[in-house]
Amino acid sequence: MSDSSIEALDLAALLCSRVCHDLISPVGAIVNGLEVLEEEKDEATKVFALDLIKKSAGTASAKLQFCRIAFGAAGSAGAQIDLGDAEAIARGFLEDEKTKLVWNLPRALSPKNRVKLLLNMLIIAGQTIPRGGKISVEPIGSGDTMGFTVSAAGTNAKVPPAVPPLLTGEGNGEGLDAHRIQPFYTGLLAKACGVKATVTMDGEAVVITAQ
Repeated sequence: MSDSSIEALDLAALLCSRVCHDLISPVGAIVNGLEVLEEEKDEATKVFALDLIKKSAGTASAKLQFCRIAFGAAGSAGAQIDLGDAEAIARGFLEDEKTKLVWNLPRALSPKNRVKLLLNMLIIAGQTIPRGGKISVEPIGSGDTMGFTVSAAGTNAKVPPAVPPLLTGEGNGEGLDAHRIQPFYTGLLAKACGVKATVTMDGEAVVITAQ
């Protein structure tokens, strides 16, 4: 995969589109809830609308915090990020009544791009279990060169066909859109970290590795 496989402006635009896509639903729900509060007279309906606003605001905040690290600059070049902080934002982004996160990484500082890589691996893992399930994170090695294994187990877990070639950069960035840019970006992060990212099926679980 060459560094010129996608123009910098195109990469920035597609990643911004991806973030906007993630935020449209909760922000739209907040707007709808506020409209109901303004127009409705029924107290039960107002209580329902207020609950919707609170939940949607929490979801939007969790998504923003996650995207800030996964896609944003997140500090200066060469910065390190606490894996404990990464765990907290990952739980806020991924966990709900259907999906649980098992985090078995040590509490330590890790290079920024490796944490960004891990968070993007978690996004892919979440997409492989649309009905929910369990996502597990395990270390490979230790220190600044620590790699990761992310396993996703759930009903009908499967690897989206487009993801493996996007991780390896096959196609040189052709046909990318706001949905396909994320696994492609994950591959770029892996390359920047000097590791290889792969995704395979292991029995009924999806396993994503970076080492």
